[in-house]
Amino acid sequence: MKKLKGVIVGAGYFSRFHGDAWSRMPDIEIVAVCDKDVQKAKLYANHYDIPNVYGDVNVMFAAHQPDFVDIVTPPVTHKPIIKSAIAKGIHIICQKPLADTFKEAKEIRELVRGEDIRFMVHENWRFQPWYREIKSVIQAGTIGKKIFQYTFKMRLGDGWREDAYLDRQPYFRNMPRLLIHETGVHFVDTFRYLEGEISEVYAHLKTLNPLIKGEDTGMVFFKFKSGCTALFDANRYHEPTHNNARYTFGEMWVEGDKGSLTLHPNGLISIKPLGEPQYQLPFKPTEIGFSGDSVFACQNHFIKGILEESPFETEIDDYIKTLKVVEAIYHSDHERTIYPINSVK
Repeated sequence: MKKLKGVIVGAGYFSRFHGDAWSRMPDIEIVAVCDKDVQKAKLYANHYDIPNVYGDVNVMFAAHQPDFVDIVTPPVTHKPIIKSAIAKGIHIICQKPLADTFKEAKEIRELVRGEDIRFMVHENWRFQPWYREIKSVIQAGTIGKKIFQYTFKMRLGDGWREDAYLDRQPYFRNMPRLLIHETGVHFVDTFRYLEGEISEVYAHLKTLNPLIKGEDTGMVFFKFKSGCTALFDANRYHEPTHNNARYTFGEMWVEGDKGSLTLHPNGLISIKPLGEPQYQLPFKPTEIGFSGDSVFACQNHFIKGILEESPFETEIDDYIKTLKVVEAIYHSDHERTIYPINSVK
């Protein structure tokens, strides 16, 4: 079978997880990488054995006419790269945040609509293996036919120092929206994946590190259309107890009418049936790649969708629903009130 030919835009911190995943896909050939910092791109290309390096996206597109582009750059750059790719008929997988604003995200949706290309948001959280396993447990009715509550507690510990984020993603420091826009969006999408659509939110956000522009801590309460509720309790300031803060990113509890499920920080899952002892599932996630090799799973889903002409889980129309919840969270925090999702336009 002919290999699909791809290019990468962005050679920063998170792009290395993308490069690693592509390098382990035998039917994929990454032919070029582009970054405005050409020296950084050269180092990246050497590491992942990519033959061509560019400082200009349009020059790279013209030179190689790839089947797809993987966009791994800050959100402010996404729209012009997407426009250039569409003009060349190139399929697109694009990292989140999709854009700096909800308005621009909707503009990107309009750019993509009706075009003869495939577009997928690189939302890898729902592809983390423990969430796939948890979804299977819920669907099997192991903890009941009705789910009452999801609770996720996250502590990253990367935001308390004076030099917070400078070594990895320095633009985090100046983002006017940080915790929810950049990180919490993953959990919004994951909650939607597990339980369905969210009807309203109530949020309280604040900033603990005075050197950071955006919020770095918050508690968000969700109500689903199913009647279930969820609580996202998160901050980037305090440190986790697990030695790998970026494996599960915290711990989750799922409570149903017949028992509960616990996702532990090491990726293992326990079940506690009502009236019976707790037991651990035989499920054991990998430690290869990023967070249970979720980047590999996400990118593999993208390639499968192209080859089989099947829908993506994170098609842009679906992902806009996630971003509407994010907008509602900020409205709720600003107005100090419960905010319905259908109020976001």
